[in-house]
Amino acid sequence: MKRLIMLGAVLLLQYACTSSPQTETEKALLFQKSLNKEFANKETTPLVPDALKKFVSLDFFPVNQRFIIEAQFTRTPDEVPFEMPTTTERKPIYVKYGEASFSLNGKPQKLDLFQDVNLRNQEEYKKHLFLPFTDLTSGVSTYGGGRYIDLEIPEGETIILNFNLAYNPYCVYNPKFSCPIPPPQNDINAEINAGIKDYKYE
Repeated sequence: MKRLIMLGAVLLLQYACTSSPQTETEKALLFQKSLNKEFANKETTPLVPDALKKFVSLDFFPVNQRFIIEAQFTRTPDEVPFEMPTTTERKPIYVKYGEASFSLNGKPQKLDLFQDVNLRNQEEYKKHLFLPFTDLTSGVSTYGGGRYIDLEIPEGETIILNFNLAYNPYCVYNPKFSCPIPPPQNDINAEINAGIKDYKYE
């Protein structure tokens, strides 16, 4: 199971790797295409076998430039690693790496960005940042337990938060997976109508 989770994370990080520069909108469209491809492949999908047989496409909000946000990035170097709660008894060790501050609908927002302490020692993850969040769509049009965005450590003092790249935890599709629960401080008091919607298997 751990291997499949890691494989999924690698695929999500690779969606933007092409030979030509991309806009954030183009990245979002490619992200949707790549995620559908991952879910349709029996070797990489988190779907249970019966759901995979019926799978056609995941449900996304239309790509919206309003939710491509340049945030102020602040490093928080003195944080202590902690056990992050998950949907199971598993408690992976994360550390807060920094904060992203921005304004949405005229209201200030601040989100914590994390690193997995074990994964960051691997070459492909050493620049990886993890952003779990909830918002006012959680439990309405999106998964009630929140969504994730994968980011990279920026070189400067700003970071792009492209919420069109928000995806669901694997446990949405299969209860066998263990998924981190977004912390209370990462609850956005606004509707983030971007990224992936909730999944209902019928």
